[in-house]
Amino acid sequence: MLHLPISPTDTPTPEALRAFLAQCADAARAAGRPQLVSISVAVDSLDPLAVLESIFEPGELHFYIERPTQGFAVAGAEAVLQFQSAGPRRFAEAKAFIAQTLAHTIAVGPVTENFAGPHFFLAAGFADDAAPDAAFPALRLFVPRWQVSRMGDGSVAVANLPITADAPVDLITAKVWKAHAKFRSFDYTAAQRRDRPSAPKRIEELGGSGGYQRAVTQALTEIARGDYEKIVLARAQRLTTAEEFHPLGVLNHLRQRYPSCYAFSVANGRGQSFIGASPERLVRVAGGRMHTEALAGSAPRGRTASEDAAFARALQQSDKDQREHRLVLDSLARRVADLGLKLEYASQPRLLALANVQHLHTPVSATLPEGVHILDVLERLHPTPAVGGTPREPAVAAIRRLEGFSRGLYAGPIGWVDHRGGGEFCVGLRSALIDGRTATAYAGAGIVAGSDPENEFAETELKFKALVEALTET
Repeated sequence: MLHLPISPTDTPTPEALRAFLAQCADAARAAGRPQLVSISVAVDSLDPLAVLESIFEPGELHFYIERPTQGFAVAGAEAVLQFQSAGPRRFAEAKAFIAQTLAHTIAVGPVTENFAGPHFFLAAGFADDAAPDAAFPALRLFVPRWQVSRMGDGSVAVANLPITADAPVDLITAKVWKAHAKFRSFDYTAAQRRDRPSAPKRIEELGGSGGYQRAVTQALTEIARGDYEKIVLARAQRLTTAEEFHPLGVLNHLRQRYPSCYAFSVANGRGQSFIGASPERLVRVAGGRMHTEALAGSAPRGRTASEDAAFARALQQSDKDQREHRLVLDSLARRVADLGLKLEYASQPRLLALANVQHLHTPVSATLPEGVHILDVLERLHPTPAVGGTPREPAVAAIRRLEGFSRGLYAGPIGWVDHRGGGEFCVGLRSALIDGRTATAYAGAGIVAGSDPENEFAETELKFKALVEALTET
């Protein structure tokens, strides 16, 4: 990426912007191909979700992710570049597309600031391939035309523009100038109120009643004969309501109810959105360090402090849950071994307490060797044993056979890559695909030797209850 030492705020005139864009058109002519021009401006504090509410269009791609306890939120809308891929090399192909794009990118502004410069927003399915009628492809990444972020008390607005040799510079100048003026003094009153629909009129279990218990029973038979050690089996429920869902209305509720989680919304530009509040980080890369985590082993929250503490102690002393958690840690180490990562983590898991459930949780970090990209790590980690199983190949094959539905983006990676090779991805859990008056909600549980079908069903019921309460005004 070419970063020009030009500050968009030092000479803030339309004439200066036009002259810069004309230079970019000349660069596109010399290169014989379009250039991605990325203009970043530090602005007064903005709420990215409020901005997205104001510019929301159901016919456009959008991406939003926030983690209140980390102090960040970022929104991107309208794709100027996008890339799709499927198959076992989808992440490697996405990495190559990012590198090729950045080789023909011109950036101005404070690109060393958090969330400045071009970002590639990525959502990938659990499986390497997607059905032809799926709401989302197996992998899609896009560069948004407009991006707004908040990190701590700082905000950055980014405009990304594909500039060709014959680009209508005057028209582009006027549009960018108007947009940046809007972001400097944003009027939030243009946003319409986004309410959640009323309680579901109908809830349909995909795969049929009793199907989940039968699948768990079959999985336990296969574990006993040594086919695999652990498998994560999920359920899907389709909710139908009288009013239409709006992704941002649900997202507003999720961000407030689950501040320690990643609240996200990914739109496909055809009126469907995948939303959720995930407790699980898949991978983060920043400052030459890689961060991931093991999240496996669950217990309910108590109604009183004493009951809650009793559940927590039982979880920490549970042989079944400790074994499940250890399988995840061991698998993480094996999967990144060829990248030269030396994992660092505590000897005993912590407790991660959420609003409705608590998990065994172990943060993991490592120094990232030179030349290793975040998508190299992601490719090896996904799917983790916390959403797939171990050994990976037989467990994932069994998931396709035992579950009565396609997961789509459920349990897939959701996140971004920046122009420096950093980025962050969560796992698409505690999530639902919303489409008009229907929402397909997903919840799963880890199955190991000693699991009980009815107990695992009860764990997923607990997760569904929280999801339905988040999706609707129950």
